[in-house]
Amino acid sequence: MKKYIIMSLLLLAGVNCSFGQNKTQLSTKPNVVLINVDDLGWADLVFMGSEYYETPNLDKLSTESKIFMHAYASASNCAPSRASMITGRYPMTHGIYTVDPADRGDKRTRQLMASANAKSIQDSLYTLGKFFKDNGYRTGVFGKWHISDDPAIHGFDVNVGGSHSGNPGKEGYFSPYNINLKAKTAGEYLTDRLTDEAIDFVKESAEKPFFLYLPFYTVHSPLQGKADLVEKYKNKKGSHGQNNPVYAAMIESMDQNVGRLLRALDSLNLTDDTMIIFTSDNGGIRATSYQDPLRAGKGSYYEGGIRVPLLVKWQNQIKAGIENTQVTQMDFYPTFKELIASSAEVELDGESFLPVLFDKKSKARDLFWHFPIYLEAYNPKEDGSRDPLFRTRPGSVILSGQWKLHQYFEDGGLELYDLENDPSESINLAVSNPRKTVELLKKLVAWRTQYGAPVPTTKNPDYDADYEKVAIEKSTGL
Repeated sequence: MKKYIIMSLLLLAGVNCSFGQNKTQLSTKPNVVLINVDDLGWADLVFMGSEYYETPNLDKLSTESKIFMHAYASASNCAPSRASMITGRYPMTHGIYTVDPADRGDKRTRQLMASANAKSIQDSLYTLGKFFKDNGYRTGVFGKWHISDDPAIHGFDVNVGGSHSGNPGKEGYFSPYNINLKAKTAGEYLTDRLTDEAIDFVKESAEKPFFLYLPFYTVHSPLQGKADLVEKYKNKKGSHGQNNPVYAAMIESMDQNVGRLLRALDSLNLTDDTMIIFTSDNGGIRATSYQDPLRAGKGSYYEGGIRVPLLVKWQNQIKAGIENTQVTQMDFYPTFKELIASSAEVELDGESFLPVLFDKKSKARDLFWHFPIYLEAYNPKEDGSRDPLFRTRPGSVILSGQWKLHQYFEDGGLELYDLENDPSESINLAVSNPRKTVELLKKLVAWRTQYGAPVPTTKNPDYDADYEKVAIEKSTGL
C-alpha cells in the first residue's frame, strides 16, 4: 500500500492543476460508460498496490480519475450486486440475495432455512437501461447481464452476449462460446470480442448521447488466458498471494481492452463529453488472488468480499485524486440521475455522490448489507471466513464511519471491527466496546425494519450439530 500511495502522489502531481484551470461548462447530457469487471479484487491492479499484475491502461486512467479507496459492491457476489446497481434498490425490492440457489452447502451444516431468493429482477423495475433510454440515450450492454433472460426488456437497445449466464461456461473464453454469442473468427477471445462490439456501438452512437454498459465476463472462472500472456507471467515472480499466471493474463487482457475503448473515445473526440466509471461487481476470490490487508474474498461480507476498485473520470470536469468517501454501487443510479438533471420520479435506495466528484463535502452516512442465505466455502484454508464451511452464513452488516458490525442469525453472533486501525477485521471488539456494539446494532435492526428485510428463523430439520462439528474439524485438518 505504501508503494501505491507514493506512486499515486507522483502520478497525480502534474494533473490536479490542469483539471482546475481547464474546467469547461458542464454538458447537460454527457455520455456514460460503465465498465464492470467480474470478480476483480480490490488489490488486483497496479494503482491499487499489486506488484504482480500489469495494468498500464488502468494505471493511466487512475491518474485522470477520482480513485475511490472505500467503494463497495452492493453484495458480495455477482447477481445481487448487479441487480442492486442496475435498479438502485436494496435486495428487499428486487428479491435477489445470491446466485440461485440460496441454500448452498451441505444441508446438515445449515441451522436455518434460507429466505426466499429471486432468480431475476422484475420486469416492472425502472432500471438504468430504462432510465437512460427515456432520457434520450442510446443504450447498450456488452457482456454478462446475469439478472434476467433479456436486457432488452429492461431498456437496452443493443445486447451482445447478455443473458442469465453467469460465466462463459466450460468452453470458456475462446470461441466457440457457450453463451448466446456467435464467433466472428475461429478461436477469438471473448474479452476482445465484447470490446470490438462496444467500440462499434460508440461509433454508431457518436451523434447522440449513449449509455454503454460493459460488464466483462472476465476475470470470472474458468480461468483462461492467452498463451503468450500466460507464459509471460509464468516467468514473473508473484508476491503477497498474487501469483496465478493465468489469472494475471486475464487481467492484462482486460486492461488492454479498456485501453482500446478509451482510445476509441479519444479518436472520436468523445472523451471530453463522457463520464467513465470502472469497477468490479464484488471482491476477488481469495484462493485465486489475495486482497491483503483485506480479509476474505468473494461471497464474504468481510472487506475482501465487498470492497472493490472504483475509478470515475470526466475529463476537464472532475479533478483527479484519491477519495476516501464511502460509496456503494447502488449510488451510481442517483448519481447519474443528478448528472443529467433528470426530473424522473423514481424511488432509489442509494445516494448521489456527484457532489463528491466535484470536491464538495458529503454528509456522513451508514451503509448496510443483508444476506439471509448461505454460500458454501470455496477453499476452507484460503477463504478467511468466519468458519471453514461457509463464506457467508445468514446475517446483516452495518458500516458506520470507521466502525463495522456483523450480526449473524444462527447463533446471534456479533463482530465489531475498527477498520481504521484494523482493516483486516482480525480483532473483534464487540465485547470490549459494548457501547459502540449496541449503538450499531440498534441502527441495523431499525434499518431492517424500515426496509422489511427478511430474517430467517425456521429451523432446518436436516441440521446435524454432530455432523457439522466433524465437518469443521476435517476442513481445518484438526
